[in-house]
Amino acid sequence: MPPPPPNPASIDFAALNLLRVVHELGSFTAAAEKLNVNQSAVSYTIAKLRACFQDPLFVREGGRQVATERCEDILARSLQMLGMLDEMLQPDAFEPGQATQNVTIACNYYERMLMIPGIVSAIRRHAPGMTVKVISSLGDGHLRLLRREADVLIGPFARAESGFHSRRLYSEEYACLMDAAHPLAGARLDADTYLSLNHVLIDYGAGWQSAYLRELEAAGHRLLPTITTPSPAGLGTLISGSDLVATIPRRLGEGNFEDLRVTDCPFPGAFDVSLVWAAHTNASAMHRWLRDLIWTACRG
Repeated sequence: MPPPPPNPASIDFAALNLLRVVHELGSFTAAAEKLNVNQSAVSYTIAKLRACFQDPLFVREGGRQVATERCEDILARSLQMLGMLDEMLQPDAFEPGQATQNVTIACNYYERMLMIPGIVSAIRRHAPGMTVKVISSLGDGHLRLLRREADVLIGPFARAESGFHSRRLYSEEYACLMDAAHPLAGARLDADTYLSLNHVLIDYGAGWQSAYLRELEAAGHRLLPTITTPSPAGLGTLISGSDLVATIPRRLGEGNFEDLRVTDCPFPGAFDVSLVWAAHTNASAMHRWLRDLIWTACRG
């Protein structure tokens, strides 16, 4: 007769947090290093969780520990509990001048160019002992919030479902970027003229589609690019002296390409740039301070 599974009451927050770290890193060894414990302790805890939940939780594929569907479900539920514990443990006050924490901001090229310099400057001015880490957000920014890999997410990513909060920073729209000597620089473009141009399409990947493309396709059109790139990086050099045209957020074009011309796009694809955070940081005094600082820095 097989032994009964462990009592669920024996599973503590430390075990659930270890499960989260293994899931995040895909490795028992890496999880042990991050948590500063022996690998045998990680293996023992995972074995206990496997017996309790009667599921392997992880299977090894391509040199990584890949979570089972049951493990993903357990993590989704346990993250809510860990978030509640975090809220209970948060101090009632935060002194930025004495703080030494690291804050991690998830964002992409647009925010790194236009917003991160002002945010970092404000943090350094008010909390010189704190450090800042900036990570990519495209595709999995919200998961990074849930997994505690990021404190805040900035970009066109507002979410309405439970588990997240967001605050609109400002509205943005797309515009056309071209060489100042382009025959249509500064001209008012209609849809047919715009579609006939030699376009540089920025394909961000991860299933992301820019708002102007959604608007264009909703109107029954299709953009046929001359060149496709994964990022606006190097766009100025690519367009300068050519007949190429790129459609990018207006503020990015006006703030970073002084030698090029920004022209209205017939498909502006208006969108909001938002500050997003997970519910488990909502009551934290430090995170409230950080969010207010980012709001002020980006709106100032």
